[in-house]
Amino acid sequence: MNALTHQVVVQRREIQGGGVVVLDLQSADGSSLPSFEAGAHIDVHLGPDLVRQYSLCGDPAEKSRYRLGVLRDPASRGGSLAVFDRLNEGTVITIGAPRNHFPLVPEAQHSVLVGGGIGITPMLAMAYALSAAGKGFELHYCTRSAASSAFLEELAAAPFADKVRLHFDDAGDAGRLQIAAVLAAAGAAHTHLYVCGPSGFMDWVIGSSEQHGLPTAQIHREYFNVDVDTRGGAFEVVAAASGKTVQVQEGQSIVAALKTIGIQVPVSCQEGVCGTCVCTVLEGECDHRDVYLTAEEKTDNDQIMTCCSRAKSARLVLDI
Repeated sequence: MNALTHQVVVQRREIQGGGVVVLDLQSADGSSLPSFEAGAHIDVHLGPDLVRQYSLCGDPAEKSRYRLGVLRDPASRGGSLAVFDRLNEGTVITIGAPRNHFPLVPEAQHSVLVGGGIGITPMLAMAYALSAAGKGFELHYCTRSAASSAFLEELAAAPFADKVRLHFDDAGDAGRLQIAAVLAAAGAAHTHLYVCGPSGFMDWVIGSSEQHGLPTAQIHREYFNVDVDTRGGAFEVVAAASGKTVQVQEGQSIVAALKTIGIQVPVSCQEGVCGTCVCTVLEGECDHRDVYLTAEEKTDNDQIMTCCSRAKSARLVLDI
């Protein structure tokens, strides 16, 4: 192991809400785990070429363990099924050090946390952190039903229980999240919104928030997965540092094409979510298809997620 990876043991495993496994991880050798900030995630090494990212959903003040919540997804590309099938109490696994692409804004006067389904996981850590800091916030947890929801007992017993609002689809319109009313009550001028969950749910929350007048800079998002569009014509990629050139075919990723000429780009999610495969762009115009880079970063055209994005120009030159 090195400073970037750690061996941990599954100290506790519990199934909640029918399809969510909640895992408590502790250092395998009894040492302290690296501290983390709310919104952070870790890489979980589940097998050869199978690395997935999961949000840390425990209290950042807790130094002896990491907590994960993973939904068993029948459409999984292997990650969630491996967690359910392989990670039992006593199992030792390798994880990466915490990374945070979804941080809280310290100066926010009020925060609205919205978790859809398993998107509640980063919101839990945020709620613990905001509560400890004495910040104004509210947590909205949206699911199909109480029976399918994880973490309900924890939320009811949390020091911020009075700030939690539960929204169940099976309760009808009265139970559903009314994001416009939430933002109107909070005041858009000083509110920051954080949202995580299924792509369609997030798009609705974000679109509704923008329509209500919440500035884009005050809307923070984290996608768990997206549908990757691989359509588009072939183009050439030049690996400037390596002195090699390859043709990326329609339906083929840049990562896959580079691999055919012996260039290995680290990759994890393969959906443009995690940022692992980012490369620097020296020449050419990118066709960004990720949800990792901000709109401003995409406009800068100096980075590309090679697992999913393509080229608008006939040629891209990358600094690899």
